[in-house]
Amino acid sequence: MKKIQILGTGCKKCSLLAEAADKAAKELGIAYELSKVTDLGEIASWGVMFTPALVVDGVVKVAGKVPAIEDVKKLLA
Repeated sequence: MKKIQILGTGCKKCSLLAEAADKAAKELGIAYELSKVTDLGEIASWGVMFTPALVVDGVVKVAGKVPAIEDVKKLLA
């Protein structure tokens, strides 16, 4: 099971990234757990300076932007 985390304070881009990750995982047919991390201290502990960020299985895959669904699929694969 993939562990997908969205790091961000709950802004519109954070919500868009969460929706993109959810849709991409469903389209890929993978088992996943999606969670949101909103605590600024925890976000900073990941070394993320710009939100939103996508973390897959403990690895920051992208930060500061919302990639297209096809790009998110590649990051999850």
